[in-house]
Amino acid sequence: MTNDDGSDLKKLFDKWTTNAAAKQGSHPGMRSVGGNGSIPPELAKKSLWLVLVAILVLWGVFSSFYTVDISEEAVVTRLGAYVRTTSAGMHFKLPFGVERVSHVQSKTIIQEEFGFRTVDPTAVRTTYTKDEFRGESLMLTGDLNVADVEWILQFRIADPWKFLFHARDVRRNVRDVSLSIMRRVVGDRTVGDVLTTGRVEIADQAKQLTQEVLDQYDMGIKVEKIILQGVNPPEKVKPAFNEVNAAKQEQEQMINVAEREYNRVIPEARGKAEKFIADAEAYAIAIENRAKGD
Repeated sequence: MTNDDGSDLKKLFDKWTTNAAAKQGSHPGMRSVGGNGSIPPELAKKSLWLVLVAILVLWGVFSSFYTVDISEEAVVTRLGAYVRTTSAGMHFKLPFGVERVSHVQSKTIIQEEFGFRTVDPTAVRTTYTKDEFRGESLMLTGDLNVADVEWILQFRIADPWKFLFHARDVRRNVRDVSLSIMRRVVGDRTVGDVLTTGRVEIADQAKQLTQEVLDQYDMGIKVEKIILQGVNPPEKVKPAFNEVNAAKQEQEQMINVAEREYNRVIPEARGKAEKFIADAEAYAIAIENRAKGD
């Protein structure tokens, strides 16, 4: 419609009422109105306006309420500007699209996997190969060795408004930050530390640093946990690493056997030595007393 005076709308209504009158006149069983078997144009226009008003009222009623699930929070915007965040339950908003609602799964833990993917039987693709994720898992350690690190990042949406409007593609940003931080943490440690005793410290440090970076980006993300799923040497050098680990385990076993033997023999020898000394001192005292008596 181009004219502001409503002439096009009037023409449309006149055409509709004319067609309606023609249809009424062509049905002999219809009730005669006005003596010529047709509905007056004024009544037809009034009926159309009533229908439009009823539709408008119903639309306004149904678009004035919305429901938020218990696992969600809803962000309400008015003409594109943030207004409020609502929790679970039924809420009121301005109808006709003036206020829009965006639902966010803020009560659900979101999980990102690195170096592997969990197979979902309901997904379109149900098989993955390890080679597809080598770029995520292979990392250089501080002593210039390579480790194959797989981990899980668990996080939740702490601020739905920031999650929606402070960054684009938040999950991609979270993955990039976690990859960068994990490479940094692993790169500060030796391969032996990464493969054996340092796994818990690596996970804790990676969680702390990841949260600090995400706070700087202000994306409304709260890191819950980082779990090192698997830390192994690369496949090509795994036999050599296994031999080294076997040698270290044998070394530790030999040290434990030696310490156990030491703890058994040395106290026994010390006890015998102290007994010999005590016997000698007693014999000396006895001889001295005997000599004094003689």
